[in-house]
Amino acid sequence: MSARILVVEDEDRIRQFLQRGLTFEGYRVESAADGQEALELARDEPPDLVLLDIMLPGMDGVEVCRRLRSAGEVPILMLTAKEAIEDRVAGLDAGADDYLVKPFAFDELLARVRALLRRAQPTQPQVYRFADLELDTGTRRGRRGDEIFDLTAKEYELLELFMRHPRQVLTRDVIFDRVWNYDFGGESNIIEVYVRYLRQKTEVDEKSRLIHTVRGVGYVLREE
Repeated sequence: MSARILVVEDEDRIRQFLQRGLTFEGYRVESAADGQEALELARDEPPDLVLLDIMLPGMDGVEVCRRLRSAGEVPILMLTAKEAIEDRVAGLDAGADDYLVKPFAFDELLARVRALLRRAQPTQPQVYRFADLELDTGTRRGRRGDEIFDLTAKEYELLELFMRHPRQVLTRDVIFDRVWNYDFGGESNIIEVYVRYLRQKTEVDEKSRLIHTVRGVGYVLREE
């Protein structure tokens, strides 16, 4: 099961942006607009990671961090618009694991989230499943029925993207961004090439197609 992330942010626009972006990345996301609500949510179901704004109404993020840390070892990434060193130190002294100053790039946030989750659960690889297709993040190999197949680095990244977003149409721009970071683009046919590679490996013995073309848009992982 994907990691559960608690977003604690009082600005509606930022909170909704983080919730949408993290949900798209496959995480289960809950959110709170103040410290008291955050502590209640964390008590009811401890999250796997907390994104915590330092400037909250009422109880500030430093106090929320201190209380979360006293209750357990959940990874905490603090977010703040402040750049003063003393604020950064206060958050870390309260028990935060990492610190990110607003405005930040979402890709950097994702990288830090992944790093904190890996640090917290270093020995728990995940197996994604869709229909009779499996992808093991530990071995980085795929399985379709009884057939196991190896994947190159980019084949693995592309298949993982599909497996994390089943039945969701992924545009070419999204695929370029998540897999190639826009190293290719425009008229490049690199996505078509790698989709063909994946189809060759997942459709052996005349198995049904799972990766479908959505003409003029992109691709989707779905059953026929």
